[in-house]
Amino acid sequence: MKNIEKSLKYSFMDGVFYSIMFGFGDSYINPFAIELNATSQEIGLLSSIPGFTSSLVQYRAAEITKKLGRKKMMTIFVFLHALMWLPILLIPWVFSSNRLFWLILFFTLYTIFGTIATPAWSSIMSQYIPKKKRGEYFSFRTKWTGSISLVSMFIAGIFLWSNSKNRIINFTILFAVSMVFRFLSWFCLTKMFEPNIQKNKNEEFCFRNFIIRVRESNFVKFVIYVTLTSFAVNIGAPFFNMYVLKELGFDYLSFVVITTTVTFFILITLTRWGRHADKVGNVSIIKLCGFIISFLPILWVFSKSKIYLVIVNALAGFVWAGFNLSVSNFIYDAVTPEKRVRCIAYFNLLNGLGISLGSLFGGFLIPYLPRINGSQLLTIFLVSGVLRLLVWAYFIRKIKEVRTVLSVKSKELFFSVIGYRPIIR
Repeated sequence: MKNIEKSLKYSFMDGVFYSIMFGFGDSYINPFAIELNATSQEIGLLSSIPGFTSSLVQYRAAEITKKLGRKKMMTIFVFLHALMWLPILLIPWVFSSNRLFWLILFFTLYTIFGTIATPAWSSIMSQYIPKKKRGEYFSFRTKWTGSISLVSMFIAGIFLWSNSKNRIINFTILFAVSMVFRFLSWFCLTKMFEPNIQKNKNEEFCFRNFIIRVRESNFVKFVIYVTLTSFAVNIGAPFFNMYVLKELGFDYLSFVVITTTVTFFILITLTRWGRHADKVGNVSIIKLCGFIISFLPILWVFSKSKIYLVIVNALAGFVWAGFNLSVSNFIYDAVTPEKRVRCIAYFNLLNGLGISLGSLFGGFLIPYLPRINGSQLLTIFLVSGVLRLLVWAYFIRKIKEVRTVLSVKSKELFFSVIGYRPIIR
């Protein structure tokens, strides 16, 4: 128990440092590309190629973890993940041409190193936390780390906005800060305890055996649903920044306010979603949030008002908080510890392919679309929303809860989470 308590403290600090890195770094990769004069197709490639490549690597993640061990796997690749900030921040200073090519290349390696460590980390963390406490714990952890990420994003945005004449220098500074904090995160991971896990050859299975069970396996159906949802979401998601910064012409302060609204509302609603997930299960929340998520990009079509877009993103933060938390916890609930690294790797493989192919498809589709209110980006948002709804309608009834939970209707759950007619105390 002492080892686990100590490890949870280090894990929390890892999350703190990671969140600072994310707020200063990952959040501004697309704006950095836009500053380098990226086109919509290049933004699509930047959003798709790293995810696509890292997803393919996930195919071997379980085997590499088996050979190295979970902790060693995690610490080696997180170290490389931190190191990749160095070539990224040097791009404007070292390369006089083809800067987008180098950004895509280095960010692809960065993404590979980060994602390949995830199954090992998730497997270890799932052993620390009892099943009935996961919703509460991970909502608590995400609330704190997300708050730090939000503050970091806001500080970074103000930093960019305050000195618009030297944005390249500012981006270099932001990415240097990201590198330092990711190395601090790595240090914390080296202090974590790796619990023993029972090894059973019968628990090993290849990707082909995993995917052919789609008709009979509840978990595989869940994975396919999340993958297709990610595909539909990312047809439009990578281009919101471009729409705000280029087409609407908002400054970085407005950009930060609009984008951080999502994170802010994720944070203030996570605890309520976590408490409800422990009582009503994850599938009920996925069903409700997946439906609302379908309409989020469509709402962008109706107004260019900053206040309106803040309200839309507030709703987005509310529903994405429930959806992402429940998706993560469903994996922990549905898979035994012996299978967890492999199943998380296969989930990441397929979900990553969905994300990357969606981004790639959206980027290349945009030039051929008709305009809505003078914008092809608004049209791709509409396409994204319609596809999300179709995926939800087809799959959501096929996924079953794996725990004994309180039965609740979606309307009752929605009102309970917002505090009207609560179903849990």
